[in-house]
Amino acid sequence: MTAPLYFAMLSVVAVAAVLGAAGCGAGGSATGGALDVVAAESFLADIAQNVAGDRFTVGTLIPPGADPHAFEPTPKDLGAVAGADLVIVNGGGLEGPLLDTLKNAGGSATIVDASAGLTSRTPQPGEPPLAAGQTDPHFWLDPVLVETYVTNICDAFVKADSAGAAVYKANAAAYTAKLRQLDAWIKAQVTQLPVQDRKLVLNHASHGYFADRYGFQVVGTVIPSVGTSESPTAQQLAALTAAIRKSGAKAIFVEKDENPQLAEQIAAETGIHVVTGLLDHSLTPADGAAPTYIDMMKYDTRRIVEALR
Repeated sequence: MTAPLYFAMLSVVAVAAVLGAAGCGAGGSATGGALDVVAAESFLADIAQNVAGDRFTVGTLIPPGADPHAFEPTPKDLGAVAGADLVIVNGGGLEGPLLDTLKNAGGSATIVDASAGLTSRTPQPGEPPLAAGQTDPHFWLDPVLVETYVTNICDAFVKADSAGAAVYKANAAAYTAKLRQLDAWIKAQVTQLPVQDRKLVLNHASHGYFADRYGFQVVGTVIPSVGTSESPTAQQLAALTAAIRKSGAKAIFVEKDENPQLAEQIAAETGIHVVTGLLDHSLTPADGAAPTYIDMMKYDTRRIVEALR
């Protein structure tokens, strides 16, 4: 069901309430023809597409399965960026050096920081600390925080194409309602787990916002960073092994296309199991298990809950 059709099914009162909360601003200058918009990540493109509705199609820069922390664009990718009106990035440091590359791609595209206005969380005991000035960029793993993404994207669309303002605002309101339903669904799934079993061991520090929102404890991470480029020391791996044994954590979670070798070594030493294939950073093709952001969040939540039961 498209976002405009979904919106039409909502009651007038409910839509008005969500419109106020979505906070999409008033119009700017109109443009001729459809906007040319590219989003860095596939999950971000899906969120933006829900706001755009049928007015235009949002392109994706980073292909499914690629690591956004380490992606290097091709000349063709940079050509698409140079020709765009808007380029949407997650922000918070997720794109790393890629962001500078996009800014220097030429053309006159406006860079839209989807997470602008969000404050980085403070890592809890057991999690790797952030370096000075570093941000944990994984805001989207809390769907409540994605409401800010929707507002920022909607505001950018309205500013670039004031003629579509009513459509963008309506679509933003409808999608915000879906995000709130997703939040309630995840909460209901997590309640199936006893509190003492809500413990996450991760391949890298990706799920802090998810843990904060849904009452999980992050016992530790194999890679001591919010990125994937660092390597753990022997002392860090020993400390993680000890933390797993002490906490009683049941599984180590590894994202799709991440190397599970170290996680498997730790699992063998501690007697827990490794769950691979989480889709935190990337959607699947249309015929896969998670072709949308909401599908991705449900897919990962099911994997986590099933593994910790």
